[in-house]
Amino acid sequence: MNILFVSSEVEPFSKTGGLADVSAALPKALERLGHKIYIITPKYKAVDEKKFDLVATGQHIEVPVSNKKASGEILQASLGNNISVYFIKKDEYYFRDYLYSTPEGDYLDNAERFAFFSRGAIEAAKALDISPDIIHCNDWQTGLIPLFLKTHYKDDQYFDKTKTILTIHNLGYQGQFWALDIHLLNLGMEYFTPQTLEFYGKISFLKAGIVFSDAVTTVSKKYREEIQTPEYGCGFEGLLKERAEKIYGIINGIDYDEWDPAKDNLIVKNYSIKDIKGKKDCKADLQKAFNLPLSPETPLIGMISRLSSQKGWDIFEEAVDDLIKLDIQFTILGTGDEKYHHLVKNLAKKYPDKISAMITFDNTLSHKIEAGADMLLMPSKYEPCGLNQMISLRYGTVPIVHATGGLDDVIRDYDLKKEKGNGFKFTEYTPTELIKCIKRAIKLYKSRARWDKLIIIGMKEDHSWEKSAEEYDGLYKKVLK
Repeated sequence: MNILFVSSEVEPFSKTGGLADVSAALPKALERLGHKIYIITPKYKAVDEKKFDLVATGQHIEVPVSNKKASGEILQASLGNNISVYFIKKDEYYFRDYLYSTPEGDYLDNAERFAFFSRGAIEAAKALDISPDIIHCNDWQTGLIPLFLKTHYKDDQYFDKTKTILTIHNLGYQGQFWALDIHLLNLGMEYFTPQTLEFYGKISFLKAGIVFSDAVTTVSKKYREEIQTPEYGCGFEGLLKERAEKIYGIINGIDYDEWDPAKDNLIVKNYSIKDIKGKKDCKADLQKAFNLPLSPETPLIGMISRLSSQKGWDIFEEAVDDLIKLDIQFTILGTGDEKYHHLVKNLAKKYPDKISAMITFDNTLSHKIEAGADMLLMPSKYEPCGLNQMISLRYGTVPIVHATGGLDDVIRDYDLKKEKGNGFKFTEYTPTELIKCIKRAIKLYKSRARWDKLIIIGMKEDHSWEKSAEEYDGLYKKVLK
């Protein structure tokens, strides 16, 4: 079947988080199942046309946005063996230093930017003659596509047989805008109702996708359950409960073409399940890269994370002074909220021999942390899926996680007596439980034979995209029927 995958970020072209990884890896896995895959994404400032060999298609789109017509150019690159990636180029909207927001806050015209992108993707599909059986939408930035297909395009025979699926990668990001922005969608106020777009007095692009798509997926089975509760539903729990029958939990996978310690050319020494000795060299290299003392026996905990409250930085902040009393080191990599930028910078200054932080996104350093750290800490308050815990298992880096969402789905808490499990997790979201969990991991780390067994357990597991892609394949077929 023809599958059009529409995403606001796609690795390696653009990225703020896991959405970009999924938007590259899932299409490649679906292509291996025999589907014809196309991707549409914005052409941001960060997408270097020469580096990625972008070429002009000769096609342009014209999209009604309120009372004006906005035009864009369609460029093309490739991904994987035979996947065409199409970029909607409109510098007025996308030629900016960031994708969605600056450290000071969201771009004020995001409603206009992504209303244009959603309708632009539909127009691009026609201009390029993609004839999609499925349009796979992702998060709020593409949530208007199902709505537009069932309003502006309801009589367009080109899309007669097209079905839509919306994947919620993170319910916390809802695309909320003030009610009067509805004019940007060229829809009347009859769509500003609790049954359609209205959400606590605003319009929500994500709600549009949930209401009007043919099916909704979440990125783990546990997260599907969690978002139907007041604690994790972010105000959508009632709506999601009503539509529970059309919501499916399909956990993400990881791209083993990119994440394989035996072939990874970004790490100092390759290693595999047959011989893990190279991991020691990677640890020393990581300590050098982060200017930490070279101490082979000191447990080194990596953190690759968006710096936001969702990711558990609040309880880490409360726990860190106690943790630092242990024989321990931390390497921290990520960007996010200014509040947490200051936190990690100050911690690195306060404890230079124990904590080192780099406030940036750097793919090479991500690989170095996954390979060189002994443990990876993910204390997220909520985590729809998470990819780093699966990558860590592949690299023999033991995950320490809060039992939520995909972290809970993937990680089995290690039982010292039975010697079973693949990592460490804590259930109660408190600094005390975080400290206890890290102490349990360090205790086992001191027993090298047991620790090496735990490493091998994780490295043996298969968290590739193949199984998840087969589940999506089954869902596409179900929706088309």
